[in-house]
Amino acid sequence: MVEISQADESSIVINLERVRERIELACARAGRDPSEVTLLPVTKTVGAPRLREAIRVGLTNFGENKVQEAREKADLLTDIDVRWSIIGHLQTSKAKYVARFAHEFQALDRLGIAEALQRRLDIENRTLDVFVQINASGEDSKFGIPPEGASALVKALAPYDRLHLKGLMTLAVFSGEEARARECFKIMCRAQDRLRDAIIEGQSVDALSMGMSGDFEWAIAEGATVLRIGQAIFGARSIPDSHYWPES
Repeated sequence: MVEISQADESSIVINLERVRERIELACARAGRDPSEVTLLPVTKTVGAPRLREAIRVGLTNFGENKVQEAREKADLLTDIDVRWSIIGHLQTSKAKYVARFAHEFQALDRLGIAEALQRRLDIENRTLDVFVQINASGEDSKFGIPPEGASALVKALAPYDRLHLKGLMTLAVFSGEEARARECFKIMCRAQDRLRDAIIEGQSVDALSMGMSGDFEWAIAEGATVLRIGQAIFGARSIPDSHYWPES
């Protein structure tokens, strides 16, 4: 039996309250209803025992970058109803694992992955919510399709009935400059507007997954509906982001 650390649980509660307060304040400044914004706690490097502490305080939706890490945690938490979102780049060979246990995939950036997921979802008799990932910053170090290529990919998804398109995802430029980050988020809003004419019945681009611990208030100001927040909830990671994102 794993002993729950009251101190760790308290830190999650305190951090979570602060994050939610910041979300509410950012929504107030933007004239938005906080109910329009969903918090997706990102749990990369956070172990299963600490996830149980997070679950005890009401968190049951988690985002993971690496499929293997997500699989291992999902196997350890089968006694709890947890909703897993894969938010990192996916190799075609690992589509079978995502199709088996994940509820959402936020990094769809090429048709080959859609085809692989559809095949595996047919076998598993499951469906999967998906977001198309857009490289709004234009950086070579980031995955995602260029904004101008999103329409073609969205239209090509029409035959893949196991994939339920929900919206778009991006990572802003890694910068402390508000104007640069917000420009990435503005690009997403413009892409969203263009794509409304490309979707078919059953598809949606209403959700915008953008904004992380360092820039989520700016993302809210530009229309984010899903915030991927990890360190602001669970504390600083000992493993650098370069472990999870491609090198430039």
